[in-house]
Amino acid sequence: MSPLALSSLAVLAASLSVVVAQETFPATPLASKHFAYPTGLPYQADTEPHLIRGRQTGYNICNSTTENQESLCQTLLFNALDNFCLWGAAEPNSVVGDHEGEMIAYCSKPGYGTRLIPEGTFKGLQFTKTPDYIQIVGFIDQPKLNIAAGDYGGELDPHGADLRGNPLGGLVYSNAWSGSNDSYTQVMEWHNFVGGDFFCFKACDPAGADAAHYCEHIFDRIGCAYNAPNNAQDGVFEACDGESQDFPGVYSVNGVAMTYTQPPEDAGAIATMPYDPVVPASSNCRQYQSSELFGAIATVVAPGASTTGTSRPTGSATGTRSGSAAAAGATNGASTLAFSTISLAGVIFSALFLS
Repeated sequence: MSPLALSSLAVLAASLSVVVAQETFPATPLASKHFAYPTGLPYQADTEPHLIRGRQTGYNICNSTTENQESLCQTLLFNALDNFCLWGAAEPNSVVGDHEGEMIAYCSKPGYGTRLIPEGTFKGLQFTKTPDYIQIVGFIDQPKLNIAAGDYGGELDPHGADLRGNPLGGLVYSNAWSGSNDSYTQVMEWHNFVGGDFFCFKACDPAGADAAHYCEHIFDRIGCAYNAPNNAQDGVFEACDGESQDFPGVYSVNGVAMTYTQPPEDAGAIATMPYDPVVPASSNCRQYQSSELFGAIATVVAPGASTTGTSRPTGSATGTRSGSAAAAGATNGASTLAFSTISLAGVIFSALFLS
C-alpha cells in the first residue's frame, strides 16, 4: 500500500474515532439520577466525557463560598411564594435558546449558594399548590436575570433531546411535600418556561403517579398558557391553593379526550390551537406586598455591578395580564450534531475509497 493510502487511512481512522467518542446520550438520563440534598450532591451531576454538547458548565455543590453574583450553581430550590429560585443566564444579553444548557440558579433568599435575584425583577407572581404539583407564574424584568430584552425565550426541563437536561446537570429540590422546612425532596419532573418578561415554573410531586404527565416537557412551543394555566396578574403577589390542571396537551371535544400533537419548528409558527387552555379552580388566595416577601434581596443589584468572592465551591414565552403565554421553543442541537458528525465521516470514507 502506498504511503498516500496509508496516510488517508490514518485520517479516516482518526475521523471515525471522533465519531465513536462523541456520543449523544448518557448512560443514565438526568431525570433518573438521585442525590440527597445537600449532603449527597456531587460536584457535577453530568460527568460523562465525550458527549456532544460538552461538559456541564456549572456545579451542584453550592454553599457560602459560591453565593455571589458570579455563581455558577446549577442546584435550584423551589419551596414557596417567597422562597424559590429561577433559571437565568450567566452572562448579560443571553438568548435562552442559545444558552439553555448553561443556565444557572438565581434565588429569592440567601443560603443556597446561588446568585440572588436582583431587586425589582418581579412585577407580579402567583404561587399555587395543588394535590399534584406546585407552580409559580409571574411577570419579570428578564434582563435582571441576564436574559436579553425582547427574547421570547424557551423551555427548560430535566430531559432535553439528549436526556441530559436543560441546563445540563441542573437539579431541583423542594420542601413542599416533606412537612419540614429543613427536609428536601428531589424533584424529578419539572418544567420552566421563560421569555417575553414572563415565566412559569412547575415542580411535580415525586410521589405522584402522574408527575411526568403534569410536568410534560414535549410541548415547548405553546408556553405557559397551555403547560401551566394560571391567573397571574401584573402587580399582584399571591399564594393560592388550587386544583390540578388537565395534563398539558390533553383536552376534550364533545366529551371525548383528545391529545394535541405539536408541529415541528420547521413547519413554521403555530397560528392556531385546536383548544383553549382551562385554568383550574383556585381558593384560599392570600395577597402580599412585594416588600413583605423579598426583603432579603432588597439591596441586590442588577447584572453589571461589581461582585466579589469566589465562584467555585470548596466542599418562548409571551405574557399577558391574564398570565397566558405562548412560548417560542428552543431545541438543542444534540441529534442534529450527531448526524452531522457521522455524515462528515461518510464524506471522508467516500473520498478515500470512491476516488
